[in-house]
Amino acid sequence: MDNFRLLFDLTGRRALVVGAGSGIGQAAAQGLAAFGAEVVCADVNAAGNAATVAAIQAQDGQARAVALDMRDAASVEAGLAEAGALDVLVSTPSINVRKPLLEISDAEFDRVIDLNLKGTFRLLRAAGRGMAERGRGSLITFSSIRAQVVEPGQGVYAATKAGTLQLCRALAAELGPRGVRVNAIAPGVVETPLTAPIKAKPEWYNAYAAKSALGRWAQPSEMVGAVLFLASDAGSFVTGSLLVVDGGWTAVDGRFTPPL
Repeated sequence: MDNFRLLFDLTGRRALVVGAGSGIGQAAAQGLAAFGAEVVCADVNAAGNAATVAAIQAQDGQARAVALDMRDAASVEAGLAEAGALDVLVSTPSINVRKPLLEISDAEFDRVIDLNLKGTFRLLRAAGRGMAERGRGSLITFSSIRAQVVEPGQGVYAATKAGTLQLCRALAAELGPRGVRVNAIAPGVVETPLTAPIKAKPEWYNAYAAKSALGRWAQPSEMVGAVLFLASDAGSFVTGSLLVVDGGWTAVDGRFTPPL
């Protein structure tokens, strides 16, 4: 590239952000739009999704909404068809059931797996097919530090995040020859609706803050740089990777047993 100022320029590219209605997905959608992408927003929370679209349009960005539920294969296919040809996919939604493994029911296990792992698979499959046909694209999923380190009560969630990483690595190997990159981002603790129950317990919240090298939680906006890097030409030689954005959590030893 002759002009390195354009490395992060996404003008003329279309990105689908699933989970755009709140948290990391909302921030990612706004960040991609700020760098010129046409952003297609999807979330089961229609009101939150519409608010994200409106916020982007208020900043003269390009955005529209589609209906898409990762838990339903037909909904994923219909949402992808409505979104149109994609250059970027960002998948953020996850749920968690914080219980010791011996207390997890089959129904709870299935619920977490169906969204976090199988839902991610559905998105990767549908978006990956189109990108492979066109010979270009960037698939970005959200894994977690729990793909590498765990604590009591995080067993099923951690399994889905490790599985998400391995799906990305396998798909990176399969689609690399066809010009498609596939990567995962591993946040540490981020203040989102998913982590609201932890924030409500000061001892737990403060222990997590102290665990990172930076001594605090992340905000959703602090994940945007990683998304932009992987979505743009700045990450053109990056595939099959896990980009850790954890404030040093996995670099620092220590342990806290949460109040399950």
